[in-house]
Amino acid sequence: MANKLVECIPNFSEARRPEVVEKIITAIQSVAGITILDRHSDMDHNRTVVTYIGEPQAVEEAAYQAISTAAELIDLEVHRGEHPRIGATDVVPFVPISDVTLAECVEMARRLGKRVGSELGIPVYLYEEAATLPERQNLENIRLGQYEGLKSEIGTNPARYPDFGPPKLKGAGATVIGARQPLLAFNVYLNTDDVTIAQRIAKTVRNSSGGFRYVKAMGVLVNRKAQVSMNLTNFHQSSIATVVETVRNEAKRYGTSILSTELVGLTPEEALVDAAVWYLHLDQFDREQILERKLYEVLNSSTAPLAKEPAEWSFIDQVAAGTPTPGGGSASAHTGALAAGLVAMVGRLTVGKKKYAAVEQEMWHLIERAEELKSALTRAVEEDAQSFEDILHATRLPKNTPEEQKARDEALRNASVHAAEVPLKVANLSYETLDLARQAIEKGNLNAISDGGSAAMLSLASFSGAGMNVKINLLTYAEEPEAKRILGELGELEASASQLRDTIRKLLQERGGITPF
Repeated sequence: MANKLVECIPNFSEARRPEVVEKIITAIQSVAGITILDRHSDMDHNRTVVTYIGEPQAVEEAAYQAISTAAELIDLEVHRGEHPRIGATDVVPFVPISDVTLAECVEMARRLGKRVGSELGIPVYLYEEAATLPERQNLENIRLGQYEGLKSEIGTNPARYPDFGPPKLKGAGATVIGARQPLLAFNVYLNTDDVTIAQRIAKTVRNSSGGFRYVKAMGVLVNRKAQVSMNLTNFHQSSIATVVETVRNEAKRYGTSILSTELVGLTPEEALVDAAVWYLHLDQFDREQILERKLYEVLNSSTAPLAKEPAEWSFIDQVAAGTPTPGGGSASAHTGALAAGLVAMVGRLTVGKKKYAAVEQEMWHLIERAEELKSALTRAVEEDAQSFEDILHATRLPKNTPEEQKARDEALRNASVHAAEVPLKVANLSYETLDLARQAIEKGNLNAISDGGSAAMLSLASFSGAGMNVKINLLTYAEEPEAKRILGELGELEASASQLRDTIRKLLQERGGITPF
């Protein structure tokens, strides 16, 4: 299986202080598994664009470290440059490259946005495919008025409240985070210093003014030359060649011409191939005719990946081994983690579907919470095993004297109470997972309703198994205050779970025609 690879192209509002840029680069490189592919600093724009790649978790962490570093070193109160900006780290897009979906990149954007908002206190807006509102899909709408305009409105205009973080700007400004397909940053320089010509041409080619559907453009003055600065968000539909020819024809109308063009950052090979095919009038061209592409395919196919034993098998084998741990408590936690994983699956099968657009934001919250529950329940597998080991350790303490007996009894009581608290936590987590399964069944993709039902059944099994482990660990100490508190909390959960079970049964019958139990 190919490695999961995500590309990230953060834009920083700094280019004129190379020492600051280097510190941001260092912050990105501090995360293991990250490869920087390109960096581009524009002095007139006072902006640096970094392109790096890696596995999703590493890419996400590197983005956080870069945002944190930039926030310390860049002050938007004194920043000046030709390019529009609202933040020290102005925009952070995630792009799927290999074995990663666009939806997974949206999840990365949401996680990072939440973390940046809560831990760094920086307002975060989600854009492109991660946008929570249709009007926030376009970056230009979010950056309207730049830093100065946003600062005057963010705390008073509800339309400008951030998705995460406080509705207040400091020197680091705000950050826009999102997910998108590969984008081409492409500039055309004109043989004139009249920036109004570049601005008129930009208006002609950009989508917002009636031009190409997948082109964003503005006219600026760079090195005393008028420049049409563009982003091509879908080069398949709005190709480099057709856009350049339109700029060329428009320039002639104003008595000038193209001086040169400039590619900012990296581009997919296919975009340049499309342009070459267009300009060379290559009929019946096949991309397999590209030598490097054929070599890449041959080299990749020469080394078949070795089959790996699923990690889950080792846990099941450990349960079956006949040793005291892992036992029923760990298995219950593991089952709950599976249930949470199924809930997240239903959520992911729902987002992005037009039929379920009305519940999309609810589904994103469901996915995020399901992932948190999955992680917590996975950790509880080991926690439960360790808590039982503590009981075994207490039973092995010496008891030859009254003092030793007293110490042993106390250690055993403490270990038993703790061993009950762990499955009680599992019961709480499984109950919450059960409620998330209810939401998935009630509002999620109808084609996945049986998966939501399976999640509910697994949650109930996890809950029941955890409850039994609570009770067995407190059997000897049931009359003690701490044991009564734990058993009382479990009893309340059991009553609520019974009601929730009936609700889920009804939903499955009404919405899916399924009778699960």
